[in-house]
Amino acid sequence: METLTENAPASSHFLGLRGKNVLVTDGSSGIGQAIAVRFGEEGANVGINYLSILEEARETEEMVEAVQRCQRKVEDCGVETHLVQADVSNEGDVTRMTQSTIDELGGIDVLVNNAGIQIASPTHETEVDAFDKVMEVNLRGAFLCAREAIRHWLGEDKPGCIVNVSSVHQEIPKPKYVGYSCSKGGMQNLTRTLALEYADRSIRVNAIAPGATVTPINRAWVEDPEKRKQVEDHTPMGRAGNAEEMAAVAAFLCSKEAGYITGQTIYIDGGLTLYPDFRTAWSSE
Repeated sequence: METLTENAPASSHFLGLRGKNVLVTDGSSGIGQAIAVRFGEEGANVGINYLSILEEARETEEMVEAVQRCQRKVEDCGVETHLVQADVSNEGDVTRMTQSTIDELGGIDVLVNNAGIQIASPTHETEVDAFDKVMEVNLRGAFLCAREAIRHWLGEDKPGCIVNVSSVHQEIPKPKYVGYSCSKGGMQNLTRTLALEYADRSIRVNAIAPGATVTPINRAWVEDPEKRKQVEDHTPMGRAGNAEEMAAVAAFLCSKEAGYITGQTIYIDGGLTLYPDFRTAWSSE
């Protein structure tokens, strides 16, 4: 029996994704990039959203280069891609991004709400603007993108699929990240509410909740051996996840194999939500 190595290509494909049109928000790096590439490997056409705003001008070149690298990877799979700049917290940008993707690819079948930020600060020192910014990107952005996708599907009288990229912190509190924790808790109910509201219109809405994952947003502990060991020691499986593992579940949830799944959050966390401190009994013996 063959054993797949960590970097080995997928040996099989999920049913029903070939030829579909997928829009991935913040698809320029990390989990978003891995999801965009995975859908490309599945034979889907991919719209890759990226952010570029004035105050982040110094990061623009690096960001665009990352998006272009992602686009080249997807195009290597023989599918169509579309780069589209937008701030997902801005209603006008989201409307433009959605229409641009529909025009370029011929429609949208799948939306992946991946865009997200986090700002660290003790809650009593957190400025309202910082809290609002996290909520606007993570939760308002997911709502706006979902609303536009659903309008498209209802207008065309066709099915659709949404995957929200949430976090284990929709369940596990994250001190000093109050905006992030609240936004992901809201995303859980956004997922469930939309799933219930549109189930009878063949629109499925699910979420993935990554645990500790090696991505640029987690650079602070990924690149620090001592901090990384702390993170991995606290994970029952003893290691961090990788973006490709998150992408595989996102693709599955949009496939025909997952056709009877809606309103669910799949935790991809190496057991982090299993109360790891209870691995050693300390209260009942």
